[in-house]
Amino acid sequence: MAQSSGSKGKLEVVCGAMYSGKSEELIRRLKRQKIAQKEVIVIKPTIDTRREADFVTSHDGSKIAAFAVEQATQIYDLITPTTRVVGIDEAQFFSHELVSVVLELIDKNITVIIAGLNLDFRSVPFGPMPTLMALADTVTKLSAVCVVCGDDAFFSQRLVDGQPARYEDKIIQVGAQEAYQARCRNCYVIDKRGLWQKTV
Repeated sequence: MAQSSGSKGKLEVVCGAMYSGKSEELIRRLKRQKIAQKEVIVIKPTIDTRREADFVTSHDGSKIAAFAVEQATQIYDLITPTTRVVGIDEAQFFSHELVSVVLELIDKNITVIIAGLNLDFRSVPFGPMPTLMALADTVTKLSAVCVVCGDDAFFSQRLVDGQPARYEDKIIQVGAQEAYQARCRNCYVIDKRGLWQKTV
């Protein structure tokens, strides 16, 4: 897709921990765009197999029809001349090429609305999300409820046999309540920090 010199779209990012309502907020915004008579295309990564393959579904049961793609560049094949809005769920699972795709869509006067985890289970910025947040016109950071103390939760605690996962465990592991909990900073547990997180 060549760059356009005309009007440009914008980028909205919705982020937060698991169970913070990211997909629910994405669906709400996309449905509003449809009410406004805009052609909307919704994208999800094929790796997310927790629910129906042809829908983005929130934990509260809201859903919207979607295309599952393996690579971000496949989004180009789904865009039509009348597409005005592209919604992308679970953006953290895509490679960093998603950033280039999003910027090209914006150059084509398409609004892109993205939802994803800003941190992985280690509390390390996740995939392309930090770059997308930095480039976004607006960023909405949602909190969940800490299952331990009830405070605002911004971290996704991975559990293995009921115990906190170790830092060295594999980063991507798709799962739901049996594998993840939302926790606040005080209740979140990890056995070590990344080198970049340590103070000098």
